[in-house]
Amino acid sequence: MNTPNDELFRMEKDSMGEMLVPHEAYYGIQTARAIENFPISGQQSYPLFTMAIVHIKKASAAVNIELGCLDGKIGNVIILACDRILNGDFHDQFLVDVYQAGAGTSHHMNVNEVIANVAIEMLGGRKGNYAIVHPNDHVNYGQSTNDVYPTAMRIAALQMAHKLVKNMHGLTEAFDQKAMEFDSIIKSARTHLQDAVPIRVGQEFSGYTASLLRTTRGIEKAMESLEELGIGGSAAGTGINAHPAYTGKVVEKLRQMTHLNLKESKNKFEAMQSNAPFVALSGAIRAVAVELIRIANDLRLMNSGPNTGLAEIELPAIQPGSSIMPGKVNPVIPEMLAMVCFSILGNDASIVMAAQAGQFELNVMMPLIQYKMLDSILILTNAAKAFCDKCVSGITVNAEKCRDYALRSLGIATVLNPLIGYAKAADVVKESMKTGKSVRDIILERNILSPEKIDQVLSPLAMTEPRKKEAIM
Repeated sequence: MNTPNDELFRMEKDSMGEMLVPHEAYYGIQTARAIENFPISGQQSYPLFTMAIVHIKKASAAVNIELGCLDGKIGNVIILACDRILNGDFHDQFLVDVYQAGAGTSHHMNVNEVIANVAIEMLGGRKGNYAIVHPNDHVNYGQSTNDVYPTAMRIAALQMAHKLVKNMHGLTEAFDQKAMEFDSIIKSARTHLQDAVPIRVGQEFSGYTASLLRTTRGIEKAMESLEELGIGGSAAGTGINAHPAYTGKVVEKLRQMTHLNLKESKNKFEAMQSNAPFVALSGAIRAVAVELIRIANDLRLMNSGPNTGLAEIELPAIQPGSSIMPGKVNPVIPEMLAMVCFSILGNDASIVMAAQAGQFELNVMMPLIQYKMLDSILILTNAAKAFCDKCVSGITVNAEKCRDYALRSLGIATVLNPLIGYAKAADVVKESMKTGKSVRDIILERNILSPEKIDQVLSPLAMTEPRKKEAIM
């Protein structure tokens, strides 16, 4: 064994033996073991998640002092240590890889050890002297990784998801504004990527608005189940080593600290066994991602060109699009959005697989669930904001080109069905395709309808709304 250098290392001991810990580190031996054991991705948990654990530690210390379970001097210095961390200090001390020991014990102990060592120094002691403040006996009193970790997962996901919902509503509003702005502009609808009946650009955008509003409400609904906390369940849901009044009091303090609508779970066993609330939230986010991929692809197609594509709309030009072709501009924001959404679909698959991999009283795959869940929320939150501000809000429409497509679409013959029947209308379409003549000219040549009736029936604007029976007779 290496001999410790008092200036560089301190010797710490746990149930598995002794280990050198950097003297300047505020983490302890269990964190050092995890750093050594899990050099996997180089990624640590999101700070918001770590701060959620710190909030739990602060609330628990306050409640345990109140209930007489924790010495007031020790409990109050734990609270002060938590406040320093919540205010931004010591964030560089949380070093456990996201791919770690099952259930998140390593990361949880990382937090316990940092809080303990900060508290020890505040009381005049040296880091590692856990006789003063112990990470397990004091910081973790009445708690377990098994109830702290899923509680922190819920708090962090809720905090982050509120911003996601806000940004999604902002994006939905931007589409709604464009729907109103473009409501008078006629274009050709497309089904099977083929010409179809006329539609207004505003109507098309109103569909985007409605789909995003519906799926965003799905996120809001899924968030509700995350508000129920299993804190106080301790190791297996029974509440062993926790005071009977602990749960209700700590949930109330967490509600005050976070300003979230938190409540005590009706069944702590379920709250610890099941990660269904995260599956539901991830599924709701997946639904948004699927819609955004579809919408982003529509915008890319409508923006294609400018000379050899559809060129119906123009997206804001925000950067050069080619290292070799001068003047080329690409739809980079929709492209970015699609990549984000593809990543979300992968995260969702990981969350689903991890959620079903729990056995009995605990799901040991929680570190993966929380990391993938928060990653999906974060990247979609930021991508929705960028999509709104740098793309949707600046979309313009080539009204002349859109109208030209609408008038040349063979889909306008659809409106003839009630007047001349499907078979005769199909015959007109075939001749138009064969000769290149317009549907209107062929109808006139065949004396199928009068010029006045043709103008009335083939009005593109009129074709974008349901018609009364007398208008088509």
